[in-house]
Amino acid sequence: MNLLEIKNVSKAFPGVKALDNINITLKRGEIHALIGENGAGKSTLMKVLCGIYQPDSGAIFINDEEQHFKNYRDAIRAGVGIIFQEFSLIPYLNAYENIFLNREITNSLGLLDRKKMRQEALRIFNELGVTLNPDEQICHLSVAEQQFVEIAKALSLEARILVLDEPTATLTPSEAEHLFRVMRDLKAKGVGMFFISHHLEEIYEICDNLSILRDGQYIGSAQVDNVDIATMIQMMVGREVENIYPEKRTLGPREVILDAAIQLTNDSPQNRLTLRKGEILGLAGLVGSGRSETILAMTGADKCFNKSITLYGKPTTINSTAQALKLGIGLLPESRKTQGLILPFSVKDNIWLNKHSLHHLLINDSQELATTNKLISHVGVKTPDAWTMVGTLSGGNQQKVVISRWLNHDINILVFDEPTRGIDVGAKSEIYQIMRKLTEQGISIIMISSELPEIIGVSDRVMVFRDGSIAAELEGDDINSTCIMLHAAGNII
Repeated sequence: MNLLEIKNVSKAFPGVKALDNINITLKRGEIHALIGENGAGKSTLMKVLCGIYQPDSGAIFINDEEQHFKNYRDAIRAGVGIIFQEFSLIPYLNAYENIFLNREITNSLGLLDRKKMRQEALRIFNELGVTLNPDEQICHLSVAEQQFVEIAKALSLEARILVLDEPTATLTPSEAEHLFRVMRDLKAKGVGMFFISHHLEEIYEICDNLSILRDGQYIGSAQVDNVDIATMIQMMVGREVENIYPEKRTLGPREVILDAAIQLTNDSPQNRLTLRKGEILGLAGLVGSGRSETILAMTGADKCFNKSITLYGKPTTINSTAQALKLGIGLLPESRKTQGLILPFSVKDNIWLNKHSLHHLLINDSQELATTNKLISHVGVKTPDAWTMVGTLSGGNQQKVVISRWLNHDINILVFDEPTRGIDVGAKSEIYQIMRKLTEQGISIIMISSELPEIIGVSDRVMVFRDGSIAAELEGDDINSTCIMLHAAGNII
């Protein structure tokens, strides 16, 4: 008997059929990958499963009993829990308060039993194998620790069915491996799990079976061991993606357009970083190695102890991102949803943030719309129109909107911080092609990435960071996983 059956489920929104007659089953103790491009319907299907959305047709069965979830509380009572891609934690409540939010344990007098909630939170953390203070406010926890609070919240529900939506997107490899150990323990206890991830290698590491969605349609299911990556990608995108990365190139001597010496703190080393015209400079290293901190200091987003910058041979001062922008430097931040975009705003309004064409102190809508449509076409943003709310677009298209905004300025240098995090494989390929085309137009790119294949596949030159300093500069055949990781981990070649 299956633990869960999703039968003939459909769901439509105005102008979009998000799910079209989906059929998927889940067994006890099974980790089932749900994969597809952004906008394929994965998260929508999981929200239907959890009672957040109501299906237009079809049914959900748990242990052969049909369920009618009016809301998430109904799903929780039936043993269904979800760990959302975007955390649903209250920053200024502590860990155990978040775990039992709206389900607080009370004593015989109806008062909060904080001692019991704290003890239960500690029990779950011990079960997860994490050392975490239940009294610590969420805002003081690392991203990985917040992820485990989310997992603890789901486990406190005694969920028999658990949905993990992009749980490793913000985790380091060691943190992800810890999560996988927890998932294997839950699997041994008979918990069935849906696992959504754009990291296809993770599917092979942790999942038993997979189901693929494309454009709201069910494409097929299979045992993970019976499907290779090429077939999986083809099923996801509906076409062959022979090479995700642009063809490797050898750049001849190039003009150095940026020379920056950055010292983050009084007792930290000085990092000297150079950028050449029309190249993609990859910054590699383990999380916490100082890559992002160095670049944020360079672009004026963060302060540092000392820095000197030469731009096109002239000493330059950059104390703010506004100053950097005037000098032709743009930054695509790591978190596009919280730092790069205003999600309730339209595509057009996001592209024109901080820049308006004024005519007699009024915004020239017709001129802005024409430019917006030109940029949308140039970058390949898939959107119904320029007035579409950017929060409704897929991750890949949201990233293209951020790129479009910077191309609406006179930009010479673009910094991409984790450019394809949370983006599907088809959209990744498109982002890489855009980056290559920008360099062919003379724009220079600095790319910070935690994904080693991305660093190797896209970069013309690589600087490897370790413990806050640049450990190595690599070019040509030296840009390989062994060489990069040896320098990043502190070994000498």
